[in-house]
Amino acid sequence: MKVGIVGCNGRVGKLLTSELLSGDWEEHGLELAGGSARSGTNVDGDFFVTDDVDALFQKSDVVIDFTLPEGTLAHVKLAEKHKVALVVGTTGLSLEDEDALKDAAKTVPIIYAANMSVGVNLLLALVEQAAARLASEWDIEIFESHHKYKVDAPSGTALALGKAAATGRGNNLENLADYDRHGQIGAREKGKIGFSVARGGDVVGEHTVFFYGEGERLELTHKATNRSLFAKGALRAAAWSNGKEPGLYSMRDVLDL
Repeated sequence: MKVGIVGCNGRVGKLLTSELLSGDWEEHGLELAGGSARSGTNVDGDFFVTDDVDALFQKSDVVIDFTLPEGTLAHVKLAEKHKVALVVGTTGLSLEDEDALKDAAKTVPIIYAANMSVGVNLLLALVEQAAARLASEWDIEIFESHHKYKVDAPSGTALALGKAAATGRGNNLENLADYDRHGQIGAREKGKIGFSVARGGDVVGEHTVFFYGEGERLELTHKATNRSLFAKGALRAAAWSNGKEPGLYSMRDVLDL
């Protein structure tokens, strides 16, 4: 499979191209088709680079997208146009954006995950199970920490963890989320899922889901120390997409969780 990388000069884009150029993914049937970058951008490496994203899709069997929501929406349309599988690791997508992914997935296979890490996706499964098995008297709080340059909050991974917890409780996150605590907020409302956010330094990503019971506490934590894990997970998803029917898939499908 020929893999296209949109935003190949971004943080994760550079890691993806480096992984593919290393030759380590040839045994998985993957090779670099090329990448896209803004006109005038200097890109390291000897491979096809264009500012015409349509041209990149024409050369690719699967495209990996770690860009911004507005870019992802344009790339979804190109995936439909060229019948190319799409792996989306973009965070900060709205519900309307996710609906656009669902519509496109009627035509092409799309793998969408707020976090491509194998460990995080196992954590999602564990959180859903824990929330389902612990009574509603157990309060759920989600803490996340990232580097100072991250623009969205809570992180896409934190929201995914909240959705997993809400699913375990047989509900939707929109009904349970508590994002804003400031001033005289009163006692904690039973059943709510609270979020706390920290930003600073060069933290790659840390997430903890707390389950607070009476007299005991359960903590489920994942800490990322190197962004390469996101690239490796996305490439694993790209390889998995080969031959798949149109549909909206997640990393939990890729990992058979």
